[in-house]
Amino acid sequence: MKLVQEQRTEINGQPIIAFTLANDHGMEITCLNYGCIITSILVPDKNGNVENVVLAFDDFSSYFTNYPYLGAVIGRVAGRIKDSCFNLNGKTYKLHANENKNHLHGGKKGFHHVIWQAEAFSQSEEVGVRFLRRSVDGEEGYPGNVDVQVTYTLNNQNEFIISYHATSDQDTPLTLTNHTYFNLSGNVKRDILQHELKIKSDRFLPLDHEFLPTGEIKDVAGTLFDLRQGKVLKEVIDSTDPQIVLVGQGYDHPFVLNAHHDEEIVLCDRESGRTLIVETDEPAVVVYTGNQLPNEETINGVPSRKYLGICLETQAFPNALHHSHFPSCILRAGKVYSSTTKYTFRLAHE
Repeated sequence: MKLVQEQRTEINGQPIIAFTLANDHGMEITCLNYGCIITSILVPDKNGNVENVVLAFDDFSSYFTNYPYLGAVIGRVAGRIKDSCFNLNGKTYKLHANENKNHLHGGKKGFHHVIWQAEAFSQSEEVGVRFLRRSVDGEEGYPGNVDVQVTYTLNNQNEFIISYHATSDQDTPLTLTNHTYFNLSGNVKRDILQHELKIKSDRFLPLDHEFLPTGEIKDVAGTLFDLRQGKVLKEVIDSTDPQIVLVGQGYDHPFVLNAHHDEEIVLCDRESGRTLIVETDEPAVVVYTGNQLPNEETINGVPSRKYLGICLETQAFPNALHHSHFPSCILRAGKVYSSTTKYTFRLAHE
């Protein structure tokens, strides 16, 4: 196991540090103390070629705007909040509107445009980094001082584990996720259209014209959202299903998980032989197929375009603050928010 730290640049005199975690089997992860951004996950393909399987900007300065949220931790609340407001304990809170009139992914700075305190650790069978910060009362309009810890751990089983931990001195909404875009072809040799996705999910959340859940929880049977046996993404993206068309020909939808820490999300690229298994204790995963990726960036040496990567955002139901029948995303004062998502990389024959 190996752990390397390197300063990339600085902001207002504060260093931006890249941490590279490496195990004994050729797997490496590089992440930043800025936004907890993951810039690289190197894993071998079926022929032993070690390549990057996540999207990363070629121009490092693009992370300081990062419109597509590449690789970042999202908070306080992942997803959209309708009208940038919510009611809690008899009070209305107004949030920063950063997507038309709605609040998206924590607001203007959120957790993705801030420098986190970072503590690297190394043990015989795992290496990692703990990222810590206090989100102060009133940040982006949210109540309460929230102390957050995000831990990235890589072990010798080719498992990458993200653990989230938080406490607050006031009741506040909180659901965190990671916004890494995966492309298992390696070094973006191909787009994700031939990737196969399988999810243990019987229900999904349809969206309205603002990409907000309508409140309906719909059975996947007989729809393109039935991924229980797996689908090649091109089949979905080429369809005329109104929900697929709505979000720009693809997925940008929450799937309700019926299993947890039981290989509930599996992404496979047959050509490279790589398989990614995602396991979580979160109630849902938002699948986003990169339908809105901007054209003006260069990513992994190629011009950015639609379908270069897929996000698997494990989290609470989006816009739960406006749907009382959705599971609550309120962290109560003095209680502990705790969540774990594990990413395991295998070859198809394993």
